Order: sequence, then structure tokens, then C-alpha cells
Amino acid sequence: MKRHFSKKYIEQFGLPFPKDASLNKRREVTLWQRRFWEHYIRDQEDLNRHIDYIHYNPVKHGWVNRVGDWPDSSFHKFVNAGYYDLGWGDNLNVEDQQENFGE
Repeated sequence: MKRHFSKKYIEQFGLPFPKDASLNKRREVTLWQRRFWEHYIRDQEDLNRHIDYIHYNPVKHGWVNRVGDWPDSSFHKFVNAGYYDLGWGDNLNVEDQQENFGE
């Protein structure tokens, strides 16, 4: 997916930044950071874990104390639709959830 997108992007817009020696050696383009990769969602449970991960991320990184405190999160739409309670995530210990938490 990334290779196809990058090729089409460069064909249409050119390189966004000049390539350095490290990028040339690895045959990389600066559109993507090295530690990121695509992931195909396998089923509903996998999707749910990734949505949980996205919603909990501001708490995990210490930007807010509660999931509901992040004002720009889609979490609020999920609460309004009945998928989450407003207090979801308040008692989560993300270190204990690592294998189940979309990472």
C-alpha cells in the first residue's frame, strides 16, 4: 500500500523533501517514517482494539487524565452512539493491555 501510494504521489507531485544519503542507501522516500507500517484489519475484534488504542492514546502519553478529556477525540461520538460509557478507560492499565490494545 505504502509503495503504491508513494509511487503515485511522487509521479504527481515530486519528492516532498530532498533525499539524503541514508534514504538513498535504503531506497526510501520521506513520505513515511521508518517505524510505521500498514495493518489490515482482520475482524471486528481487531477493529475494536485499534479504536480503543486510538481513544486511549492521549491518556497513555500524559496529555489528559481521562479519555473523555481530549476535546477533539472521536470518543465523544462513540459515547453518544452508545459504544462506550463516558468513563471508559478510567481504570485501564495500558501496560497490562499491551497484547490486546492494537499495538
